[in-house]
Amino acid sequence: MNAPVTWGRFRGRRTNHGAITDTVANGGGRGSAGGRPMTDQRARGDGETNPTPGAAVGGRWRLSPLGMDVAVAVVLFGASVVNVANQDPETKFSDIPAAGFLLLAIASTALLWRRGRSLAVLGVALVMTVAWASLGYPGNPVFHILVSLYAVGRYVPEWRLSLAALAAALAVAGLVQAIDGDPLSDVVTGLVLTALAWLVGRLLQNRANSARERAEYLEWKRATEAERVIADARAGIARELHDVVAHNVSVMTVQAGVARLVVRDDPDRAVEAIGVVEEAGRSALDELRHLLGVLRPEAASGDLDPQPALHQVHKLVDQLSKTGMSVSLTSDIPSDLPVRVDLFAYRIVQEALTNVLKHGGVDATAQVRLEEADGYLDIEVTDSGASTTSLPGSGQGIVGMEERANLLGGIFEAGPRSEGGFRVFARLPIGDQ
Repeated sequence: MNAPVTWGRFRGRRTNHGAITDTVANGGGRGSAGGRPMTDQRARGDGETNPTPGAAVGGRWRLSPLGMDVAVAVVLFGASVVNVANQDPETKFSDIPAAGFLLLAIASTALLWRRGRSLAVLGVALVMTVAWASLGYPGNPVFHILVSLYAVGRYVPEWRLSLAALAAALAVAGLVQAIDGDPLSDVVTGLVLTALAWLVGRLLQNRANSARERAEYLEWKRATEAERVIADARAGIARELHDVVAHNVSVMTVQAGVARLVVRDDPDRAVEAIGVVEEAGRSALDELRHLLGVLRPEAASGDLDPQPALHQVHKLVDQLSKTGMSVSLTSDIPSDLPVRVDLFAYRIVQEALTNVLKHGGVDATAQVRLEEADGYLDIEVTDSGASTTSLPGSGQGIVGMEERANLLGGIFEAGPRSEGGFRVFARLPIGDQ
């Protein structure tokens, strides 16, 4: 049977001092976690999780938190009675007065609140220890200070208060041992074991805090990623709306202006211009219907027309040619472009020609060149220059073209030409899309 746990207090009856020293060396005495009573208590007192009351976990029945706390208090009371009764071979259970049992019961019951009121529970344990020594009761009840001090380290978040509690516990433990005349080695051992109980609790608190902070960081990261995805989706929708509306509305505006100017002198041309306006309006409605249909979760994919593709660039050229603008197209592209490259290339050409119409008017001349070489698609749109009656722009057209090129990992250039006019150039990678 292991020797009882003690801080070395025997009231001058140290007939078994050598056996006590051996017990400490073997890790079984003086508040050590190696002794059987302390091992049982530490195992029971470390139930920090809150399992479902009465739940079976891993095939074993688990107590509720309250049931576990009651079990800890009962076990600690019994272990303390056995410990103080066996610290001196001459001490019997009958030597412990009723008031001593009452003190142990009060300190054990206080442990029920060790999680929420750790400092108060430690105070009860310290008062009980001082009262026990002052009344001259046999042995030294050390378990309550160790367990309550562990709870302080585990549950008190403010480190200054926690350290102050540790200092108070060390002072009481050292004072009791000094009054009893314990050897210096026993005093040091008792203080180290007392501090170790606090340190274990503090380390567990730090680990729990780190786990909580990591969980909060992961949650923040998920939320940030979700916000980024939403922002990217909104930016993509804004680009599509800009491309659809800007191009078709620009065509409609220019042609409406032409019709107004020639309606009296050249009714046929006015009628032709109104026809272009109607065609542009229908095209805008079709593309907007497609875009809004994609955004509606309940929309059936079979009811939607396909997205515009690069092989439809000739329709853009024809549409702008009807406005009176001169547009030439040179195209040498493969027929099996990746979907994103196909759509983005079409939008870049569409926006570039829209800018030509806005800033150059119907008298402008534009050249479109599409060419595939070495795994890249080159897009180049040049024009002859701006007119004096250009339409105002938002400045988002070039930004949108550049964003599309960057999303594909390509390059984009836009700027005035030395010979006059403007040049837009994009090189988009075709592979790995």
